Amino acid sequence: MNHKFEDIEVKGNCLELLKKELRKRPPAMIGTGAMTDPYIPLETHLEYIRKSLKLIYDYGFGFTCITKSDLILRDLEMLKMINKKTKAVVQMTLTTADDDLCGILEPNVCPTSRRVEVLNILKDEGIPTVVWLCPILPYINDTEDNINSLLDMCIESDVKGIICMGMGLTLRDGNRQYFYSKLDEHFPGLKNKYINEYGNSYSIPSPNENQLMDIFNKRTSDEGILNNHQEIFRYLHQFPQKSYQAKLI
Repeated sequence: MNHKFEDIEVKGNCLELLKKELRKRPPAMIGTGAMTDPYIPLETHLEYIRKSLKLIYDYGFGFTCITKSDLILRDLEMLKMINKKTKAVVQMTLTTADDDLCGILEPNVCPTSRRVEVLNILKDEGIPTVVWLCPILPYINDTEDNINSLLDMCIESDVKGIICMGMGLTLRDGNRQYFYSKLDEHFPGLKNKYINEYGNSYSIPSPNENQLMDIFNKRTSDEGILNNHQEIFRYLHQFPQKSYQAKLI
């Protein structure tokens, strides 16, 4: 990119394009948020997601999204309507149980405690949820205490599943330099440790990965929470047959 990350382009005819596609396709799950959070601050004014949810409901489709924002509660009633008619699943990313650390690692989004409040509200309203447990940064949030605390929150919120691809992160050229500059800013001296241990590797596993994954797998299995990401993806893609029949009527 040769412009500021905050400078974005908006597809002005996105709702017309969505409506055109919904008209010609059989009902299925529609997902968003894999590349960027759909509930960016601009959504407060544009209401593209809100209007998209109305179209998704009208045409009998299902919906899921990945977000870190409590703005999704603005659309709670529409999510409930979709979930009653077909299926709605909210996916929420959790990284650290420490709100102060969250403010450093994930600036400009609501803290973990607020996201957990959102998960509990969704539970009370009958909306199933999935948590993404990532990224886990070596020597920062890769502790047993952090993982156990996050799992406690997920268990309390009765999440359907937790996606964890491993305890670590990935660094591409470009975002590696940005990440290292932030390490210098917030964790002086840690950058050299990363360079010495990982070099220019794409995959940055935590040195505590084995024991942390053991904790993750055992606790989720004991609580009946889905922990195999392929199984969770199948669940997210699965569209209830009753919905197709409802649309025909």
